[in-house]
Amino acid sequence: MQEKVGGPVGPIVDTTPGKLPGAVTLRGRFGHIEKLDAARHGKDLWQGVKSDDTLWNYLGYGPFPDETAFQEWLATRPPLADPYSYAIVDADGRAVGISTLMEIRPAMRVIEVGNILYATPLQRTPLATEAQYLLARYAFEDLGYRRYEWKCNALNAPSRRSAKRFGFTYEGEFRQHMIIKGRNRDTSWFSMTDAEWPACKAAFERWLAPDNFDAAGRQKATLEACRGTA
Repeated sequence: MQEKVGGPVGPIVDTTPGKLPGAVTLRGRFGHIEKLDAARHGKDLWQGVKSDDTLWNYLGYGPFPDETAFQEWLATRPPLADPYSYAIVDADGRAVGISTLMEIRPAMRVIEVGNILYATPLQRTPLATEAQYLLARYAFEDLGYRRYEWKCNALNAPSRRSAKRFGFTYEGEFRQHMIIKGRNRDTSWFSMTDAEWPACKAAFERWLAPDNFDAAGRQKATLEACRGTA
């Protein structure tokens, strides 16, 4: 006898689990992403973050009083499987940022990009955007995830703007979601799905194309314009 269903149910989906992030190198036009190595990347990262304590305002760690403390913290990151930490490396071979894939739920095919630290030399550069493109492409196309999340402190206006600029959809806020450094954190949730990724990918690639930059390296069309939302 066939079991009766009491109401509407969702569509059948592929239940193949997502793959775990690994020690890959993701190459772009402006730089690349590789597994974080504290010994190899630490000095460059410290040079990029040491003069701006505000970089740590919305992270669960930092700022650090000196290079020794920073390096000790950095050494704890590469062994972790979740969050899985990547260094963002510029065209000159300098590590200028960190981004992680985290809150990994392979069975649900859900993964988050977070713990993002952009050192001063990386901010507002094409590589800052390209790094997010490379990680999203990796999560959807290589690891097989169906939901890609972005979460941030609701007070972090730059992060909220970045999420929307990159093509994430705002989903709402979790009130009193966390306590970070002794302070309340309401968390804003954003997501991108595998169905949305092709259009987001096309916009990223239009924005990153050489003909979208003038001789001085300035963008001609914004990422929002490339996505048709400007």
